[in-house]
Amino acid sequence: MSEDTKVVAELRTEFGKGFARRLRAAGKIPAVIYGHGTDPVHVALPGHQVSLIVRRANALLELDIDGKDQLALVKDVQKDPVLQIIEHIDLLVVKKGEKVAIDVPVVVTGEAAPGTLVNLDTTTISIEAEATHIPEHIEVSVEGLEEGDHITAGDVVLPKGSILVTDAEVLVVAIAAATAALEDEASAEGAEAPAAEEAAAE
Repeated sequence: MSEDTKVVAELRTEFGKGFARRLRAAGKIPAVIYGHGTDPVHVALPGHQVSLIVRRANALLELDIDGKDQLALVKDVQKDPVLQIIEHIDLLVVKKGEKVAIDVPVVVTGEAAPGTLVNLDTTTISIEAEATHIPEHIEVSVEGLEEGDHITAGDVVLPKGSILVTDAEVLVVAIAAATAALEDEASAEGAEAPAAEEAAAE
C-alpha cells in the first residue's frame, strides 16, 4: 500500500444533513463503511487528502479507525452536481487477497493506420481483481490497426490474476475510415436540421 492511501478515519455518531454540512465546513467528508456481513460504520475522513485519492478509479484506502487497520474500496462518491464538492463516500470492506468486481477505465494507446478513426465504444471493462492489485486503467493498443478492424472485451489483455466479467463479445474499439465517419456525421447533422426547422415552424 502507498503511504498516500493511509487515512485516519474518525468514528461519528451524529447523522443528518445538518451534521454533514458542519463536517464538510470543517474540511471533512462523511462516509460509511459496509460489507462482509458487518454493521455499517459511519466515519469522517480528511477532506483534502481523500479528495486527491478518489480521483483515481477504484481507489483503495488503508483506514486507521481508532487504531485498527481496515482496507476499504471506494464504491461510490456522491458530489454536489453544481459545486462538485464531495458530499459523501461509500466504502466497501475488503480483505487482502480477496477478489472484487470493479469497472476499470479503458485507455487507448498507439496509432491506427493513416486515414482511419478510432471509435471507443466501451469506456470501462468489468473485471475481477485482487483488492490490493486493482489496475487504475486497462490499456488497449490500436497500433497499426486498419479500417474494419475491431477489438472486443475478450481480445483485451488483462492484468495478471484478473478475470473478465464483461461479456467477451462486447465491442471495445472499432476502426473506421475517416471519410466514412465524417460522412455519417454530416448525414446525422443533415437529418437534424429539417427536424429542427419543422419544430420551429410548429
